[in-house]
Amino acid sequence: MKAILQQIKEEVVAGFTACGYDEKYGMVSLSNRPDLCQFQCNGALAAAKEYKKAPIAIAGEVAEKLAANSMFSKCEACPPGFINMNLSDEFIAQFVSKMADDTERFGVDKVSSPKKVMIDYGGPNVAKPLHVGHLRSAIIGESIKRTARFMGDEVIGDVHLGDWGLQMGLIITELKLRKPELVYFDENYDGEYPTEPPFSITELEEIYPCASGKSKEDPAYKEAAMTATYELQHGRKGYQALLTHILNVSVTDLKRNYEKLDVDFDLWKGESDAQPYIPDMVQKMKDDGFAYISEGALVVDVKEDTDTKEVPPCMILKSDGASLYNTTDLATLVWRMKDYNPDSVIYVVDKRQELYFTQVFRCAKKTGIVPADKNLYFVGFGTMNGKDGKPFKTRQGGVMRLEYLLQEVEEKMLEKIKENGTMNDEEAAKTAQIVGLSAVKYGDLSNQASKDYIFDIDRFTSAEGNTGPYILYTIVRCKSILTKAGVSSFDGAILPAHSESERGLQLELTKFMAALASAYEEMAPHKICAYIYDLANAFNRFYHDTKILAEEDAAVKASYLKLLWLTRGVLEKAIDLLGFNAPERM
Repeated sequence: MKAILQQIKEEVVAGFTACGYDEKYGMVSLSNRPDLCQFQCNGALAAAKEYKKAPIAIAGEVAEKLAANSMFSKCEACPPGFINMNLSDEFIAQFVSKMADDTERFGVDKVSSPKKVMIDYGGPNVAKPLHVGHLRSAIIGESIKRTARFMGDEVIGDVHLGDWGLQMGLIITELKLRKPELVYFDENYDGEYPTEPPFSITELEEIYPCASGKSKEDPAYKEAAMTATYELQHGRKGYQALLTHILNVSVTDLKRNYEKLDVDFDLWKGESDAQPYIPDMVQKMKDDGFAYISEGALVVDVKEDTDTKEVPPCMILKSDGASLYNTTDLATLVWRMKDYNPDSVIYVVDKRQELYFTQVFRCAKKTGIVPADKNLYFVGFGTMNGKDGKPFKTRQGGVMRLEYLLQEVEEKMLEKIKENGTMNDEEAAKTAQIVGLSAVKYGDLSNQASKDYIFDIDRFTSAEGNTGPYILYTIVRCKSILTKAGVSSFDGAILPAHSESERGLQLELTKFMAALASAYEEMAPHKICAYIYDLANAFNRFYHDTKILAEEDAAVKASYLKLLWLTRGVLEKAIDLLGFNAPERM
């Protein structure tokens, strides 16, 4: 189903060409003055220079040609050369009726050329609990993934675990101090290693910060950890068996926490999965003349003539031959291209990593790891801050665990739900969990990803204003009316609007396709949020102005209910793409 702007544009283009003007001037946009008109075309202003005519004269000719079109209720030229247009109520009603008849997609077509896309998001480190710093990557990436799938792409989400490097050596070193009798530390042991891990997730999460703290104060301890890291990376069997245990215990816990966020990954690959590809990748970079030694390290130049600021070389190996994050990320691209051959790879990462990813992307393209016809995208996000404007912390000043944040929001919602006194404890707890997640996700996603934002638990959990609970409250209101009406099927058409508020609601519904297309193309979930907030406002104006269930005309009442059903469907589809859902009541 063609988006409404596309349909209007086709008619306006036909108007320009019928009057002898180039079709390129028939561009249409939503009006920035909705008090004057719904849509506008400014093409006559640009055409004036080419055709040496006053723009108002060109606009007048085209407007006169379009005025007879039944699509429009108004089409007029306004100084200095705008064409202002309103759609007819009949056309709008026909459009939203077609949307309602498409009960799965509400008129949204899949892209004509679907792509295979990999999204790298999440990025947790094993042996560490998820904290609030992991929130944005997880929920922004999840929404981008869901939206791309809905639009028809084949999408593979990869958590990309931090499971390599010094942190593993630190854990092994501390574990050796605590439990030296374990067979993993006996270099002469050649039997089967135990299948049960020698630690719980609680112990593991305590071991790492303890080891990290010791390494900062004790050079000998740090040296031991570096040696353990080197031995792990060079195949020591006991240490690799320990790594398997660390991964299994940690990933089980990570999956539990991501499940609470309603975030799901297709792949649970980590930095360690890229290690086998590093030797051949490095050798090829050398053989092809891209990599060279600089101050003892192996590097690849990635600066370009058009750079306005310094872009340092991409370091591939340190002077001691050790690999870096750059090495691992490049090797990860090697296996992604080899095993999946995606058309594009999207990285959802802290925006402060932009220079780093510029180096990695350029190196990957320059060395042929990623072919020229493949795309690499960096979606950088800002920080989540407390009310003091600084990165969000606990009251004690530490980094808050993500599960504690979710629990705090749930408890806040539960308080509000219990104040209403309409639910038993079990239903209230379940509803608080659903609405609390909407508060967290919508509170984050409604901001442009690249911007920092203030996490305000009181504002985010409010049922008023631009919040997740307000969107859910609107959906629940729709459900409640439909339940009271006792109608489950909607065969008739939606009738032309009977009031200004109904016209506003119908018109807002027509924008759904454009909102999703924009969010998809720009990898911008905040555009979905902006759309559904406008739609919820339009619906609530209609609801307050209209006696829906008391309407005596059966055809009009049926039209109202179908309009309600469509509104609920569009809102529910949109919040699913954002990564949350609505309860039955609130």
